[in-house]
Amino acid sequence: MFELIKSKQTISFMKYAKPATWLSAILIVISIASLSTQWLNWGLDFTGGTLIEVGFEQPANLTDVRVTLTEANFPDAIVQHFGSSHEVMVRLAPREGVKGVVIGNQVLNALTAADFGNVEMRRIEFVGPNVGDELAENGGLAIIIALVCIMLYVSVRFEWRLALGSVLALAHDIIITLGAFSLFQIEFDLTVLAALLAVVGYSLNDTIVVFDRIRENFRLMVTAAPEEIVDVSLTQTLSRTIITSGTTVFVLVSLFVVGGALIHGFATALLIGVGVGTYSSIYVASALAIKLGISREHMIPEVVEKEGADQDPLM
Repeated sequence: MFELIKSKQTISFMKYAKPATWLSAILIVISIASLSTQWLNWGLDFTGGTLIEVGFEQPANLTDVRVTLTEANFPDAIVQHFGSSHEVMVRLAPREGVKGVVIGNQVLNALTAADFGNVEMRRIEFVGPNVGDELAENGGLAIIIALVCIMLYVSVRFEWRLALGSVLALAHDIIITLGAFSLFQIEFDLTVLAALLAVVGYSLNDTIVVFDRIRENFRLMVTAAPEEIVDVSLTQTLSRTIITSGTTVFVLVSLFVVGGALIHGFATALLIGVGVGTYSSIYVASALAIKLGISREHMIPEVVEKEGADQDPLM
């Protein structure tokens, strides 16, 4: 049976488990270091403050815009292009006792007085800091609760070694995705938080598909080593993984390119998460299960004999 299952060409995934482990360790260390030093670039959904979008008649020089706003008593203004070189987004920390509309008018007046040509106000949004703190706390709790529930579910469905591997793979995906946002200081808002939760679901689904095949092959391939069984299982599910990840990435790239700046963070988080999640299903979840000593005996449920089952029923 083992030779029949392995008759097709099998990719030796576990041959590269050690270098992949080092790669994951390096990425996690970089992510944790970045999160520890500069944390995340929180959006206004979490920090509170005023967001102002202005349109310029000609391409705007961000350095000149920052100098103008600094001279207008807005030295903390974060200025960046929004969609095109003619669109500029200005983010300001909350001013106590000053309404967002008043701040927006002050910014617009300062830019209009400078030599930027015609400047048009496009949008003003204000989020209070109390709401921002509450959203940050609830968002973090949502991810923690999701991970705990997933741990319970996978522990019931699979042997604990597989369950632990899948949960550590999910933590691996979240840490690296957050690390990328911290390292490149990409704005982290509610759409990115939603993307992180989607990454958790996507990565878990991919891991469970692989684990189902691993559990099945452990029962069929009696004489094979765990590494061989994992290689065969990953090879058998490879076409499904390529099709699923490929179509998902195709849609996400489309969203990133033509979806507008409002969902750039969402698309970026999912692109990173899908890539890392596909990788972690192979070289984190499966490799960890092997390191934890998974074997065929763990995949076969114990048969509990009923009392008196060995006695002759006629006696």
